[in-house]
Amino acid sequence: MPAPALAPAPVLAPPASPLADAYARLTAVYEGLRVEEHAAHAPAPRGAGWIGADELAAGGPALDAFLAWDRAQVLKDYGREARPDVVATFGLHRYAWRACLLTTVPWFLDRRVPRFGPADAAVHRPLGRISVRAESFACLPDDPAAVLPGARVVPDGEALRAEVRAAVAQHLEPVLDGFGPRTRRRQRALWGLATDSLVAGLWYAAKLLDEEPRAIAELQALLPGATAPYTGGAGFRTLAGPDGEPLATRDRVSCCLFYTIRPEETCVTCPRTCDVDRVTRLTARAAAAATG
Repeated sequence: MPAPALAPAPVLAPPASPLADAYARLTAVYEGLRVEEHAAHAPAPRGAGWIGADELAAGGPALDAFLAWDRAQVLKDYGREARPDVVATFGLHRYAWRACLLTTVPWFLDRRVPRFGPADAAVHRPLGRISVRAESFACLPDDPAAVLPGARVVPDGEALRAEVRAAVAQHLEPVLDGFGPRTRRRQRALWGLATDSLVAGLWYAAKLLDEEPRAIAELQALLPGATAPYTGGAGFRTLAGPDGEPLATRDRVSCCLFYTIRPEETCVTCPRTCDVDRVTRLTARAAAAATG
């Protein structure tokens, strides 16, 4: 049997990339995710395990191959098959979660908001790699990167938050259309999933970066309510732990459908999970993290 082909490494961006530091910090703390930039003149990698976001948006054989990974993962992790729409929902959430980080992490860490279309990003799921090429980026007037090619200066923090919302929507909208028929969800539900991916992704990354409180405040300002096309706000709440300690939680906008795999379980951020259960589970997590 011939040896499997190795995934070709993308052409890396030059050291001067205004996004490189943010992506390096994310990659350093997020086990299983390696963010790479490819140069402006180089296409996104294809073949040997790479699948482009534009291929996902097309909804054809590449999307079939992408979802085969999720189907196999459910069977491996839970010992049962998932419905096709559940598999598609899992796959979309996993892609959107990571794709949103490509925009939100540079914004959160460096106040730089990249723009990239579906043709500018590709994922290699078995290796946990994602490759991206930013078409341009928005930044504030006092950013040293404002003089670099591709920089678009915006006046203030609110304008930069609008750039975040627009950049994520620009990238995800075609992908949502590609996944839509497989998930059997209408546009509002798809944008609810995008909302949850945007918020939950940065929330998780900020915990790894030890900046959770700031991320919660930033996300509440980014999504204060139903800001079209997003269907809901950041949704954070604070609960009191057994000793009065604050425990951050949020209510999901969309259903992840995990209950179809494990009917007896709900996600800790599911609106159907009562606050008593949330406190118990969040306290247990905190205790495990403290001893781990």
